[in-house]
Amino acid sequence: MPANLVEQLQFARSEFHRGLSDVSDQDGATRLGPTNSISWIVGHLAWQEQRYWLRRARGTTLFHRLDEEFAFGKAPSTPPISEIWEMWRQVGAASDDWLDDLDLERLNQPLAEDFGNVGTYLNRTIYHYWYHLGEAMAVRQALGHHSLPDFVGDLDHQAPWRPE
Repeated sequence: MPANLVEQLQFARSEFHRGLSDVSDQDGATRLGPTNSISWIVGHLAWQEQRYWLRRARGTTLFHRLDEEFAFGKAPSTPPISEIWEMWRQVGAASDDWLDDLDLERLNQPLAEDFGNVGTYLNRTIYHYWYHLGEAMAVRQALGHHSLPDFVGDLDHQAPWRPE
Protein backbone atom coordinates (compact mmCIF):
# COMPACT_ATOMS: atom_id res chain seq x y z
CA MET A 1 0.00 0.00 0.00
CA PRO A 2 1.42 3.43 -0.90
CA ALA A 3 2.23 5.92 1.84
CA ASN A 4 -0.68 8.13 2.88
CA LEU A 5 0.84 11.22 1.23
CA VAL A 6 1.24 9.31 -2.02
CA GLU A 7 -2.44 8.35 -1.88
CA GLN A 8 -3.30 12.02 -1.32
CA LEU A 9 -1.29 12.99 -4.40
CA GLN A 10 -2.98 10.30 -6.47
CA PHE A 11 -6.36 11.54 -5.26
CA ALA A 12 -5.48 15.15 -6.12
CA ARG A 13 -4.49 13.96 -9.60
CA SER A 14 -7.75 12.07 -10.02
CA GLU A 15 -9.78 15.12 -8.98
CA PHE A 16 -7.75 17.32 -11.34
CA HIS A 17 -8.52 14.90 -14.17
CA ARG A 18 -12.18 14.60 -13.16
CA GLY A 19 -12.56 18.37 -13.26
CA LEU A 20 -10.83 18.89 -16.59
CA SER A 21 -10.86 15.69 -18.66
CA ASP A 22 -13.80 16.72 -20.86
CA VAL A 23 -12.31 20.06 -21.93
CA SER A 24 -12.02 20.32 -25.72
CA ASP A 25 -8.81 21.25 -27.52
CA GLN A 26 -10.39 24.60 -28.41
CA ASP A 27 -11.43 25.46 -24.85
CA GLY A 28 -8.24 24.01 -23.41
CA ALA A 29 -6.21 26.43 -25.52
CA THR A 30 -8.28 29.49 -24.61
CA ARG A 31 -6.69 32.23 -22.54
CA LEU A 32 -8.89 34.75 -20.79
CA GLY A 33 -6.88 37.87 -20.06
CA PRO A 34 -3.84 37.00 -17.95
CA THR A 35 -5.03 33.52 -16.97
CA ASN A 36 -3.19 30.43 -18.08
CA SER A 37 -4.84 28.19 -20.64
CA ILE A 38 -6.12 24.94 -19.20
CA SER A 39 -3.79 23.00 -21.51
CA TRP A 40 -0.83 24.98 -20.12
CA ILE A 41 -1.97 24.17 -16.57
CA VAL A 42 -2.04 20.43 -17.35
CA GLY A 43 1.43 20.66 -18.90
CA HIS A 44 2.72 22.66 -15.96
CA LEU A 45 1.68 19.99 -13.47
CA ALA A 46 3.19 17.28 -15.67
CA TRP A 47 6.39 19.37 -15.72
CA GLN A 48 6.43 19.58 -11.92
CA GLU A 49 5.96 15.86 -11.43
CA GLN A 50 8.59 15.05 -14.05
CA ARG A 51 10.96 17.51 -12.38
CA TYR A 52 10.53 16.01 -8.92
CA TRP A 53 9.79 12.30 -9.30
CA LEU A 54 11.67 11.53 -12.51
CA ARG A 55 14.56 13.95 -12.93
CA ARG A 56 15.47 14.80 -9.32
CA ALA A 57 14.61 11.45 -7.79
CA ARG A 58 15.86 9.21 -10.60
CA GLY A 59 17.81 11.31 -13.10
CA THR A 60 15.50 10.72 -16.05
CA THR A 61 13.35 12.92 -18.29
CA LEU A 62 10.50 11.67 -20.46
CA PHE A 63 9.55 14.90 -22.25
CA HIS A 64 11.97 17.78 -22.73
CA ARG A 65 9.01 19.70 -24.13
CA LEU A 66 7.63 20.01 -20.60
CA ASP A 67 10.79 21.87 -19.53
CA GLU A 68 10.76 24.06 -22.63
CA GLU A 69 7.09 25.11 -22.56
CA PHE A 70 5.58 24.53 -19.12
CA ALA A 71 8.22 25.29 -16.50
CA PHE A 72 7.57 28.02 -13.97
CA GLY A 73 8.13 31.40 -15.62
CA LYS A 74 7.77 30.17 -19.19
CA ALA A 75 5.67 32.19 -21.60
CA PRO A 76 1.99 31.31 -21.77
CA SER A 77 1.11 28.77 -24.45
CA THR A 78 -2.03 27.23 -25.85
CA PRO A 79 -1.24 23.70 -27.07
CA PRO A 80 -3.92 21.11 -27.84
CA ILE A 81 -4.97 19.70 -24.48
CA SER A 82 -5.31 16.17 -25.90
CA GLU A 83 -1.53 16.10 -26.54
CA ILE A 84 -0.75 17.45 -23.10
CA TRP A 85 -3.02 14.98 -21.29
CA GLU A 86 -1.06 12.14 -22.89
CA MET A 87 2.23 13.49 -21.54
CA TRP A 88 0.60 14.07 -18.14
CA ARG A 89 -0.60 10.44 -18.04
CA GLN A 90 2.80 9.04 -18.98
CA VAL A 91 4.65 11.17 -16.43
CA GLY A 92 2.17 10.14 -13.72
CA ALA A 93 2.51 6.45 -14.53
CA ALA A 94 6.31 6.65 -14.57
CA SER A 95 6.28 8.62 -11.32
CA ASP A 96 4.03 6.11 -9.57
CA ASP A 97 6.62 3.38 -10.13
CA TRP A 98 8.85 5.33 -7.71
CA LEU A 99 6.22 6.93 -5.46
CA ASP A 100 4.40 3.69 -4.65
CA ASP A 101 7.54 2.29 -3.00
CA LEU A 102 8.04 5.20 -0.59
CA ASP A 103 8.02 4.46 3.13
CA LEU A 104 8.26 6.76 6.15
CA GLU A 105 12.04 6.62 6.16
CA ARG A 106 12.32 7.65 2.51
CA LEU A 107 9.66 10.37 2.92
CA ASN A 108 11.95 11.95 5.50
CA GLN A 109 15.04 11.91 3.25
CA PRO A 110 16.04 14.62 0.77
CA LEU A 111 14.45 14.38 -2.66
CA ALA A 112 17.87 14.96 -4.18
CA GLU A 113 21.16 16.45 -3.04
CA ASP A 114 20.62 19.92 -1.53
CA PHE A 115 16.80 19.59 -1.55
CA GLY A 116 14.19 19.25 1.20
CA ASN A 117 12.63 15.95 2.12
CA VAL A 118 10.41 13.90 -0.16
CA GLY A 119 7.36 14.40 2.09
CA THR A 120 7.57 18.18 1.74
CA TYR A 121 7.78 17.87 -2.05
CA LEU A 122 4.74 15.60 -2.02
CA ASN A 123 2.84 18.25 -0.05
CA ARG A 124 4.00 20.94 -2.48
CA THR A 125 2.75 18.91 -5.42
CA ILE A 126 -0.61 18.11 -3.81
CA TYR A 127 -1.26 21.78 -3.01
CA HIS A 128 -0.11 22.79 -6.49
CA TYR A 129 -2.73 20.49 -8.00
CA TRP A 130 -5.52 22.02 -5.92
CA TYR A 131 -4.36 25.57 -6.65
CA HIS A 132 -4.37 25.06 -10.41
CA LEU A 133 -7.58 23.03 -10.39
CA GLY A 134 -9.31 26.05 -8.86
CA GLU A 135 -7.78 28.31 -11.49
CA ALA A 136 -8.86 25.98 -14.30
CA MET A 137 -12.38 25.63 -12.93
CA ALA A 138 -12.70 29.43 -12.88
CA VAL A 139 -11.67 29.46 -16.56
CA ARG A 140 -14.28 26.79 -17.30
CA GLN A 141 -16.96 28.85 -15.56
CA ALA A 142 -15.93 31.95 -17.54
CA LEU A 143 -16.16 29.90 -20.74
CA GLY A 144 -19.76 29.04 -19.84
CA HIS A 145 -19.23 25.35 -19.06
CA HIS A 146 -22.09 23.82 -17.07
CA SER A 147 -22.54 20.85 -14.72
CA LEU A 148 -19.01 21.14 -13.39
CA PRO A 149 -17.84 19.20 -10.34
CA ASP A 150 -18.49 21.46 -7.40
CA PHE A 151 -16.75 19.77 -4.51
CA VAL A 152 -13.98 17.34 -3.72
CA GLY A 153 -14.96 13.84 -4.84
CA ASP A 154 -15.09 10.59 -2.88
CA LEU A 155 -12.27 11.31 -0.44
CA ASP A 156 -13.80 9.01 2.18
CA HIS A 157 -13.26 5.96 0.00
CA GLN A 158 -10.46 6.94 -2.37
CA ALA A 159 -8.01 8.62 -0.02
CA PRO A 160 -9.15 8.72 3.61
CA TRP A 161 -6.70 9.77 6.27
CA ARG A 162 -5.06 6.82 7.90
CA PRO A 163 -2.16 6.54 10.31
CA GLU A 164 1.06 5.40 8.72
